[in-house]
Amino acid sequence: MAYDNNLSGVLFKNERKEKDTHPDYTGSCEIDSRQFWVSAWLKVGKEGTKKAGQKFFSMAYKPKDDPNQESSGQTKQHQQSSARDSLDDDPIPF
Repeated sequence: MAYDNNLSGVLFKNERKEKDTHPDYTGSCEIDSRQFWVSAWLKVGKEGTKKAGQKFFSMAYKPKDDPNQESSGQTKQHQQSSARDSLDDDPIPF
């Protein structure tokens, strides 16, 4: 019988974090036989709330098969600049 990864995942410390907005941890998981990328930010509960001072994770999930995902190593920004560059080569004079 094959190992069932459904409803499980993994997180690793993000060693490539460059900005505060980048996730502190990244990884992947499987839910209902679909693969997801996982991003997690370590946060602290705000003063004046029941959870003040308590550490927690804020998490986001993105399907690995998302068509808006980076494809073949190109970022959206690179794809947009490539499209702009091809317009600059347009022989139309106006």
